[in-house]
Amino acid sequence: MQDLVIRDLESFEAAIQQPRVLLLKHSPICPISSTARAEWAMFQLDCPDMPTLLVDVINARTVAHEIANRFGVEHESPQALLFENGQVKWHASHTAITVASLTAACMPHR
Repeated sequence: MQDLVIRDLESFEAAIQQPRVLLLKHSPICPISSTARAEWAMFQLDCPDMPTLLVDVINARTVAHEIANRFGVEHESPQALLFENGQVKWHASHTAITVASLTAACMPHR
């Protein structure tokens, strides 16, 4: 599945209207972020039905910081956030972004 790249707040608002969506804040110049991006890509292969969003924290800095402000989750990069019904239900950053952590976060709740 291909990420929906978020470049503005309007696109972000529309995207989180889905029941569940996973977002990655990513810096294209950070080696830790590159590692998280690789884990993200492997997760997408394992869970192709999970909608995913990508925010480039350099080119969409305002969006990245507004997400942090609006949802009370301190901005970090890389950072993964799971939105359910428009609210953050889980988040992780840096080396905690792994295929296993992403998969566990996205497992259906019972």
